[in-house]
Amino acid sequence: MRAWVIRAGENGERENLALEDGVLLVAWQGLGNLTTLTTREEIKAAVAAAYPDEGPYTVGNWTGQLYRFVHEIKPEDFVVLPLRSGRVAVGRVVDGYEYQAATAGDPRHIRRVEWLIKDIDRQSIQPDLQDSMGSLLAVFELSRFAAAERVAALAEGKPDPGRPDADEFAASLTEPTKLYEEVRRRAADEPLALSIRDFLAVWGVQRRYPAAVEQIKNDLDQRGLVTVPPFTEGSINSRIAVLAGGAEPDASGTSAMTRFTDTAAVPRGDVEADGEVETQTVSYHVSNLESANRMPEFVRVGASLKSAMTLMVLRGYSQLPVLDAGGRLRGVVSWESIGRAHMADPHASLEAATVRGQEADRSDDLLDWIGTVQQSGYVLVRDRDHKVCGLVTAADLTVQFGTRVRPFVLVEEIEQRLRRVVDRCIPLDLIRAVIPGRRATRVNSAANLTFGAYGHLLKVPENWAALDWAIDQEYFLAALEECRQFRNSLMHFSPDPVTDDQLLPAQGLLELLRSMDPQN
Repeated sequence: MRAWVIRAGENGERENLALEDGVLLVAWQGLGNLTTLTTREEIKAAVAAAYPDEGPYTVGNWTGQLYRFVHEIKPEDFVVLPLRSGRVAVGRVVDGYEYQAATAGDPRHIRRVEWLIKDIDRQSIQPDLQDSMGSLLAVFELSRFAAAERVAALAEGKPDPGRPDADEFAASLTEPTKLYEEVRRRAADEPLALSIRDFLAVWGVQRRYPAAVEQIKNDLDQRGLVTVPPFTEGSINSRIAVLAGGAEPDASGTSAMTRFTDTAAVPRGDVEADGEVETQTVSYHVSNLESANRMPEFVRVGASLKSAMTLMVLRGYSQLPVLDAGGRLRGVVSWESIGRAHMADPHASLEAATVRGQEADRSDDLLDWIGTVQQSGYVLVRDRDHKVCGLVTAADLTVQFGTRVRPFVLVEEIEQRLRRVVDRCIPLDLIRAVIPGRRATRVNSAANLTFGAYGHLLKVPENWAALDWAIDQEYFLAALEECRQFRNSLMHFSPDPVTDDQLLPAQGLLELLRSMDPQN
């Protein structure tokens, strides 16, 4: 049994047809019947012939999706259909591939499906499975973390049971009181350890916004709890321990904090030498990057230069750290340093090719190191014991800041499209009518409206009718309100990136606006 996601068009345009007729459909209208094409190579040749202007990447990508649709998806497999409403439908495949003659541009490539449930709320699906469903491919398999078994549970109307390797303790901590009780129940030498992601979920939040951090800090203070390291530092997947920081000393006269920081394997980078915890403020530290918390590959002092070069070629690395037996940095070997060493001595050793490496502390301000990473291409990361614990490259920064810019770009285009269509379709006096008091006189166009004002404006039947959009007003206004809340959340700093799943509402609204107002 396997589980697949089959989209009903780029913007869900075939959604109703799929649900009403019990079918899975993919377009690729330039292709004929694929029934007799039994290998990837045959399908690839057909795709290349049907779409001669497409490059090798696109041809290969489409070939993989079509091969899966025709040959790999089997009867009794489960299928997930993401819906424009934000919900999902789940069904079971009942038959093999079919080809139908196209009528009025309808898709030709079909699989029959029995829809078992058509309105699953995404809130009943765990974030990791939601992320897996977020691919932009039209046809792809859900294969990670027992996805097929979890989709089967959804098909029975049950909530997603979650990953088999999920932290059961974390899943049971559904409110702060339960967290407090769990810490109190445990022995001092067996503290509660969980990821920052799971820790935040106890308060029902996904990212470390200032308001959420302040609430959590107050709750911890009231309960006499403390996290080590502070939950405000490290990546969202970093692990922390929750301790009874205010508990009385034990028989030896030491606190739980001191006993833990003397023995724990959890990084101690945020605990001062006197056992006091640093102020838990939200800032953007080096440790907020995933790669800063992931041990890089390395070579030991005394290894051969040949082994370093082999590893660099195999992994596609530009440099490798050279560490001593205690895990501390002794230098870096790079292709440039290797070249220089060989120019002096064709039989140069690893030591001769090792140069000084850039090294940042986990708690350093990331912005202070951007110039260094830009210039040298990397910076190694160390913990408080001066042991290497991560590596940040220019590529890591590109991905990180690209991820952070994308939500703002999406929201900006949504606002621009709303302004344009409102100015074009709704008279200024009607726009001003939804603005209370004297502020209305200062409105000269839709550009003067707040994001929230668009919802009030388009609730008015006369204004909605002026748009002449063939879409459901209630769904649109609900999507607009969800996007408004998302936009507001972006305005509050958080060191945690926005996930693909959190972007879905904004992406869906933008695609709808592009469809209704296709002008550039």
